[in-house]
Amino acid sequence: MLPNSPENELLSAELSAELSADNSTEFSASVPDRERLATLRHTASHILAEAVKTLFPTAKLAIGPAIENGFYYDFDHPPFSHEDLTAIEAQMKKIIKANNRLERFTLSRDEAVTLMVNSGEPYKVELISDLPADAEISFYRQGDFTDLCAGPHLERTGAVKAYKLLSSSAAYWRGDSANTTLQRIYGTAFFTKPELEDYLAYREKVRLRDHNRIGREMELFTTVDIIGQGLPLFMPKGTRILQTLQRWIEDEEDWQRGYVRTKTPFMGKSDLYKLSGHWEHYRDGMFVIGDADKDADIMALRPMTCPFQYFIYKASQKSYRDLPIRYGETAVLFRNEDSGEMHGLTRVRQFTISEGHLVVRPDQMEQEFRDCIDFARYCMQTLGVDEEVTYRLSKCDPADMDKYIGDPAVWEETEARIRAILVELGIPFVEAVGEAAFYGPKVDLQTRNVYGKEDTVITIQWDAVLAERYDMYYIDQNGDKVRPYMIHRTALGCYERTLAWLIEFYEGKFPTWLCPEQVRVLPISDKFMDYAESIRMKLHAAGIYVSTDTRSEKLGYKIRDARIAKIPYLLVVGAQEEADGTVSVRSRFAGDEGVKPLSDFIDQVSLEIRDKIRREELRLDEKS
Repeated sequence: MLPNSPENELLSAELSAELSADNSTEFSASVPDRERLATLRHTASHILAEAVKTLFPTAKLAIGPAIENGFYYDFDHPPFSHEDLTAIEAQMKKIIKANNRLERFTLSRDEAVTLMVNSGEPYKVELISDLPADAEISFYRQGDFTDLCAGPHLERTGAVKAYKLLSSSAAYWRGDSANTTLQRIYGTAFFTKPELEDYLAYREKVRLRDHNRIGREMELFTTVDIIGQGLPLFMPKGTRILQTLQRWIEDEEDWQRGYVRTKTPFMGKSDLYKLSGHWEHYRDGMFVIGDADKDADIMALRPMTCPFQYFIYKASQKSYRDLPIRYGETAVLFRNEDSGEMHGLTRVRQFTISEGHLVVRPDQMEQEFRDCIDFARYCMQTLGVDEEVTYRLSKCDPADMDKYIGDPAVWEETEARIRAILVELGIPFVEAVGEAAFYGPKVDLQTRNVYGKEDTVITIQWDAVLAERYDMYYIDQNGDKVRPYMIHRTALGCYERTLAWLIEFYEGKFPTWLCPEQVRVLPISDKFMDYAESIRMKLHAAGIYVSTDTRSEKLGYKIRDARIAKIPYLLVVGAQEEADGTVSVRSRFAGDEGVKPLSDFIDQVSLEIRDKIRREELRLDEKS
């Protein structure tokens, strides 16, 4: 669980001591649907817990809240198999059929601890121990099963009519990797079977769009246990997409946006991170090399490039005329993510980022910040995903300023200036307290994956404090030393996460300019292999990613394979095409596009690639 996740909010509610006299619930029409559904699912989680304890008596209970799309319960137990989940679901059916009443009762803290100690439930004891000494603790009993809970619940187990266990995975007790690894069983429940069936059908559609499935099927990336979690291997096709994105961003930065390129080390001494503040504020997220208690030259893999680029700035004296300086670097970074937080390409331990740091005069700051937002919007529009992005002003938490560096008044002023920029640009945004970097507020571009989880894809950070730590300055027109401001920004964010997002958004059907294979030539028989090869060579010379299917298979089989590979264009060639110097074009966008001179086709596709045009996607079976 994440620190501010809905699960934690529900857990807080579950442990609340402020309870009504009876939290069993028979709903009236006035109760909001969301609240009714959460109560149903909370009841289902208790039925799940009873089923597990019945079948696996040695399992220890942890927590079991309702969550956005269902419920879960955590158990201290070896991993559950698919067969185990089937048996648990069958046992839940028996409990529901028994239609036992959920009865609430309360105990003092000492009585509650005694009950849970005698029941062999150490995690419940720990939860109770965290509550105030004078708290009245509530439990719910259903038949022979009793669980610590604040409620509310449905009146009887039989009220749960439509439910399904979905999966099981590892989870840390209280979301802390230093704690015991538990087994979390996920499920969902609805008031009616049609609602459940609709949701399960939706989940299946989501599963089919999951970048983990599509990316592996398309041979874009893979993972290997012996290499390590969060360390994906990019196969040739996936590498080509990343290479295309990287070249695009670097060319845009260097030729259109006035950036200069740097290349900096993958690691640095701890002294560097202590100077920046990362050692104090971010050390747990870093890979440290050596023993900090014994080695004076302790090293760490870099989680960001800003300290390195700042020393490039300091290598020579700068005048006010030299600013702004915009440093860009395609940087490989390392962050020690918890194993429970990693998922496919969206959260990994080694990743590549389109990182940039701008060193500017204070009077240049607002315009440069606007330009960074403009660059991010251009990237999203070019990729065709701009409507999927939301904007967030990430601010400090005034109640916990120990997490940040700098004067609170400067924070307040900076947040106000960023807010004004967003309003001026007409960008709708939300504000999030506590989401700022430790050195300054930022604008985050947010999106959601197919499962609804929100991630940050691009960030633009305002930094008015680190220049002093690094003793960075420029000489102004009066000959005085002045501290510059800095902007930390990404143009495309993390390439791996962006690729995951694009896989899911396009379901693997990328725009032609991003496709790792843009054209496939299909000779109708071996007699036309030489003509097919001549076409391939001309397309390759024009900078188009192309292959020839030389297999001795029927044409229909080759076309089906190419469709599965999601290739934008197929060129079918035979006797007539060879005689006329033409190609028969079938596209992913419009089906049969007819016969075209090869030169015309090359011009069409070259324009599509050069200008990053996104053709409208049509279903082939509607055109064929």
